[in-house]
Amino acid sequence: MVKLVGILLLLLLLYAIMFYSVNGKTHHHTFVVKSASYTRLCSTKHILTVNGRFPGPTLRAQRGDKMIIKVYNKGKDNITLHWHGVKQPRNPWSDGPAYITQCPIQPGKKYTYRIHFTTEEGTMWWHAHLGWSRATVHGGIIIYPKRQSLYPFPHPHGEVLIILVVLITAGEWWKKDVMEIERNATITGGEPQISDAYTINGQPGDLYPCSKPGTDLSAEQTFQVRAFKVKVKHGKRYLLRIVNAVMNYKLFFSIAKHKMTLVGTDGSYTKPFQTNYIMITPGQSMDVLLEANQHPNLYYMAATSYFTISDSEFDNTTTTALLQYKDSNDPSPLPLMPHLPDHNQTQAATRFTKKLRSLASKKHPVRVPLTVDTKLFVTLSINLVNCSTAKPCEGPYNTRFSASLNNISFIMPTSCDILWAYYYGIDGVFDKNFPSKPPNAFNYTGNDLPDNLLMPDFGTKVTVLKYNARVELILQGTNVLEGDNHPFHMHGYSFYVVGWGFGNFNPKKDPLRFNLMDPPEQNTVGVPRNGWVAIRFRADNPGVWMMHCHVEDHQEWGMKSVFVVEDGDDPQAKILPPPHDLPEC
Repeated sequence: MVKLVGILLLLLLLYAIMFYSVNGKTHHHTFVVKSASYTRLCSTKHILTVNGRFPGPTLRAQRGDKMIIKVYNKGKDNITLHWHGVKQPRNPWSDGPAYITQCPIQPGKKYTYRIHFTTEEGTMWWHAHLGWSRATVHGGIIIYPKRQSLYPFPHPHGEVLIILVVLITAGEWWKKDVMEIERNATITGGEPQISDAYTINGQPGDLYPCSKPGTDLSAEQTFQVRAFKVKVKHGKRYLLRIVNAVMNYKLFFSIAKHKMTLVGTDGSYTKPFQTNYIMITPGQSMDVLLEANQHPNLYYMAATSYFTISDSEFDNTTTTALLQYKDSNDPSPLPLMPHLPDHNQTQAATRFTKKLRSLASKKHPVRVPLTVDTKLFVTLSINLVNCSTAKPCEGPYNTRFSASLNNISFIMPTSCDILWAYYYGIDGVFDKNFPSKPPNAFNYTGNDLPDNLLMPDFGTKVTVLKYNARVELILQGTNVLEGDNHPFHMHGYSFYVVGWGFGNFNPKKDPLRFNLMDPPEQNTVGVPRNGWVAIRFRADNPGVWMMHCHVEDHQEWGMKSVFVVEDGDDPQAKILPPPHDLPEC
């Protein structure tokens, strides 16, 4: 009898393993959006958080799993959450961008997000997607390989999630509420105040004053309490999962005396390569292996901005964290500092970026469209809008900042979201005539461009794609007003970066150099200053999907648009019906 019971239990266990291997596991989480008190840079203030934590909770799942996340808004402002890089097949209702796929969750209300991890594997993140609330409302997502599967690289002995963020709060940090800073910039038309600190996992590090309360210590001791700390053991291998959650800055990141091996980006694996530093744009995530092979001691991990606009203010500070060897008996009184590239080192950024390649293995194949039937050419510009002489704005020449794609500065709807309007056929919310190319061709990256290019048109215009269309999208930076780097993010999809370069895209010569063998698969790509990027994807996820610059200023100014991907013929190629608890506008 005991033997029979044992056999039955074993069979049930095997069945459970087989079931989860095929169908995945469903995880349940509760997110409470609420204010919490935090002290940084010698000051204490309330910031918006999830569950009182900054950064917020880290979500963990395996490929094929699902999550049900109940979100309760106990804050004073509207909120939505976006699961950055998760494709959400057929389910744009849970994607999150306000007024694009849902109305906001109002204070005192709730909404349940339903998330399905399908092809993603690696590190991604979640964040608020309404205004500047994402400055403090964000966290990591770790998606492990399927059960009984392995990493396609040497197995690490430990893992560390590192979130790089701009800290936007009081004292030498912003004394005003983040949302108040955003509202003030909206009213004045100028640039928002720059941040006072970067952080690593919520801590600025000991190069800033008063990172934690009660730091009445000697100079040799202060670093012990003012930075996030990673403890490692000599001879072991560690997987660092790095997210750039900053609002407006690209970052260089490095570890003193240690090389890193990049093995993944944006939830996809890459061909491994060794590097002394990474350059990571806002919105991107990267996985790197670290070999703890140096003399047991204290070492800094550090990050600082990569910024290329001349004569413009930016946060040029450096955030640090500590790498500490557990078997370090008599460490140096001060940690060793890594060498970081200079802030404007485009050559260093380019050297890193050009090494990115998809793994392109049998288990992780590349599915880049070799031929295309839909070509789009989109310019990215910073613009200006005139203000009245009686009430001038605080942008250049007393104007207001704006931004555009193909000279269209996007206007958010407010009566209902675009997905609702599309699904139910409601007229007057958006137009289906976003231009497939710039209305007027010009020398996009030239100097002394004519003033008539500064003023954009305005509208809520979308691009309609046929289901299964094979799309090639050229993202062309411009020097209108001044060129900048633009980290471009697409919701609902990952895409293949088949080419990039500086200057104007040449439609005859540049496609001859496209990488169609092992292009990196990403969901956020950095368009270089006064340069271009070519991406390809298959439009096989029906729904309404936002695309935008992940520099928050640029997105707020209008550098965004929407893809509407039509349903296919098969029932499994159609948008799921809306959930019963969708928030109302």
